Amino acid sequence: MAQDSRLGLLEEFLDQLAHQRRLSPGTARNYRRAVEELFALNDGVSLKRLQARHMRRTVSQLHSRGISGRTIATMLSGWRGFFDWLVKHRGFPHNPCAGLRAPKSPKALPKVLSPDLMARLLETPTDGSAQSRDKAMFELLYSSGLRLAELVSLDAMDGEGMLRRAEVTVTGKGAKTRTVPVGRKACTAIAAWLAERAKLAGPGETALFVGARGRRISPTSVRYALAHWARRVGLPQHVHPHMLRHSFATHLLQSSGDLRAVQEMLGHSSISTTQVYTHLDFQHLAKAYDAAHPRAKRKTAMPVKKP
Repeated sequence: MAQDSRLGLLEEFLDQLAHQRRLSPGTARNYRRAVEELFALNDGVSLKRLQARHMRRTVSQLHSRGISGRTIATMLSGWRGFFDWLVKHRGFPHNPCAGLRAPKSPKALPKVLSPDLMARLLETPTDGSAQSRDKAMFELLYSSGLRLAELVSLDAMDGEGMLRRAEVTVTGKGAKTRTVPVGRKACTAIAAWLAERAKLAGPGETALFVGARGRRISPTSVRYALAHWARRVGLPQHVHPHMLRHSFATHLLQSSGDLRAVQEMLGHSSISTTQVYTHLDFQHLAKAYDAAHPRAKRKTAMPVKKP
């Protein structure tokens, strides 16, 4: 199959994802990259002739390049979706990815900020409209556990609603809507930003958070602003927006112990996704135990009795 034909099928598949399944733009971009990588590694093989052995070889090539099992699993998901669509809508004989699994890799726990470091990040005084906006964004990410895409999609009317009801409704992955509380300090920061917003927002702009050009702020700008803010206050590690979401979940779980409530506030469809934060909580408890319990670990070697 010619390359142009392959790309045409990919565009049709992605269009279906966007308009019928309503997957997020980020997921669609991941699927595009995954399928394009599949094309590149099987350039001489027609799509209809791809077999399980080709897919296993492709997975092996990716793994040998140091790509993690988790990333390969995400790519496999894109491939399966693409071939399922080809079988259903384009008469392809089979899905060559059926039953194929990604290689296992060590499960990395999400990185979080301690409550002390989080306070240091958020309690820094602001100077000017841009910093007022940044503080409002960071307070909201931590207060309500929002994803970055959910944050930048908010409109000014959502900010006004937060001040009235101390909650916000967002649309997350899979077009699922959820309503989450907004804390007092986040509401205070939002109110301060709304008082400054007109100085940055362009005419007719509806977005709650706007960038330097007066239009809806981009995810890249939020990442840059947070990393710069963290360096400015002297945090000892790189900080990204999802770290604030991880910190929200971890600190809430440590305080409440209510895994189901954390799942609902994060918008996870499966509680198994949320359970990673119980491992973080156990790490925290284990460190406290080792540091404080008199019998946690021996300070000196046990004497050996001579016979």
